[in-house]
Amino acid sequence: MKQRFYERIGESVCLETLPNGLELRIVSKPGYAKKYAFFAANYGGMDTRFTLDGRLRDTPAGIAHYLEHKMFDTEEGNALQRLAQNGAEPNAFTANALTGYYFSSTEHFEENLEILLSFVSIPWFTEESVAKEQGIIGQEIRMIEDNPDWQVYHQMLQCLYSVNPARVSIAGTVESISHITADTLYACHKAFYTPANMTLTVVGDVDPVHISDLARRVLPRESGAPISRVWEEEPETVAKRESRIAMEVSLPQFLLGFKCRPVWEGENYFRSLIVGDLACDLLLGESSPLYQRLYSQGLINASFGGAYEMLPGAAYFSAGGDSKDPRAVSAAVCQEARRLVREGVDPDFYQQIRRAAFGASLRGLDSFENIAVTMTEGCFNSYDPLRFPETFDSIGPDDLLAFLKENITEERSVLSEIVPKEG
Repeated sequence: MKQRFYERIGESVCLETLPNGLELRIVSKPGYAKKYAFFAANYGGMDTRFTLDGRLRDTPAGIAHYLEHKMFDTEEGNALQRLAQNGAEPNAFTANALTGYYFSSTEHFEENLEILLSFVSIPWFTEESVAKEQGIIGQEIRMIEDNPDWQVYHQMLQCLYSVNPARVSIAGTVESISHITADTLYACHKAFYTPANMTLTVVGDVDPVHISDLARRVLPRESGAPISRVWEEEPETVAKRESRIAMEVSLPQFLLGFKCRPVWEGENYFRSLIVGDLACDLLLGESSPLYQRLYSQGLINASFGGAYEMLPGAAYFSAGGDSKDPRAVSAAVCQEARRLVREGVDPDFYQQIRRAAFGASLRGLDSFENIAVTMTEGCFNSYDPLRFPETFDSIGPDDLLAFLKENITEERSVLSEIVPKEG
């Protein structure tokens, strides 16, 4: 087991790759009573096509999310209830590119960790329980589809991407999940819930050797067969320029999206992520000239904001909220990006947003949950998130302007709108 100390942020991490291929990360927090475990598979809503044992498999949209729901079922009962009865606070989530199971506790941590590793590694499904879950998840999907916030976001992705699975809902559709069977779930578990495709991150005052020994004892000894995802090549151009849906809202909602060039993995992935976040603050942050101007004109309110997201084979920049004139806001965003590229960045403002972003990264080290998730994302995308001070040092105003010049253009933009129903 290797130990790595990050002098600039005062953090210490033990790292080990177990013989079965599992990546183990233990972040030491001496003196804290709380302990946190995050056990994740490099598998999410985007992973619907893959090859296993030389055979191409197409699986229904929503299956990763469905599998997450069913993993808590065991022959002995519900693992979620067992953990809660043992003093833990457990939960799980499915994202586009990972599925994570986690808990925090102050007592019985190693016992709870053994429960977590066991139920995630040993699937137990029946056709009856799988069929019953379809009704539960189907109701969840209908509730999501009635949510304007989800619809404006989903429609933006539909406009941005032609074939990349980022355009598909993580939960799937009522129709797609109707094709999920116990055999399909077992096949996906065999493919993706293998130690070599997973990582375990523990944060707290724990003995790294004990954690390593427990993982070796509980988890399968074999690493599993290599997985090959099947990705269709996504065109540079957007799929369609706009979407407009009428729903029960009092004010029009919108999301302006920009299709950015993706970075697959590595330290450049992490650097691109920080550049995109800083460019978002520069262009759209509450202290930016654009935000102040649009707010004073009554074109936006406090709901307005932006984000930069990176996914396998996809990256996008978005801005949105409530507005009486989304098209005027969209035009203003593109105009402001052009102005910044032409006139440059105010040095004082750049230092202001850089300090704020760096401070947010430092504050994130106070959250065990944030540490575990960022460590996991770094592991799956081949970068070290705790080297963020060095990454910030490598970025300057010209990097932000280059990002805006390449990505924030009319040609790369789409507009998703939710408008009030008439009457």
